[in-house]
Amino acid sequence: MPSTILNIAFDATDNYALAQWWAQVVGHPVDPECVDGEEEAWIAVPGGPTLFFNRVPEPKTVKNRLHLCLRPDVAREQEVDRLLAAGAGLVDDRRQPDGTGWAVLADPEGNEFCVLRSAAERA
Repeated sequence: MPSTILNIAFDATDNYALAQWWAQVVGHPVDPECVDGEEEAWIAVPGGPTLFFNRVPEPKTVKNRLHLCLRPDVAREQEVDRLLAAGAGLVDDRRQPDGTGWAVLADPEGNEFCVLRSAAERA
């Protein structure tokens, strides 16, 4: 029998703040049961795995071996600008002059993720 992905877990020194940040990214709220200061916080993403945030004492120190790839509803450039304004950092710019490629960003705790082209840009 195959397994189902239940959640994607992020380790974070301030898990509640990071959950709040990702709630802005995905447009879904942190679950109302979650409280700042607790060990866990989560975002139930309809139709997808839950984003789960675990509080850990140590900061991130090395490159992610697994990361999220986001396909925005708006143009990639607009989404990259929005996320940078919200506190993401640009890690690697893989965007090409012909419009292909992606941008590698990091959330406020350093977890890398990619922003791809929107479906409209790929059409």
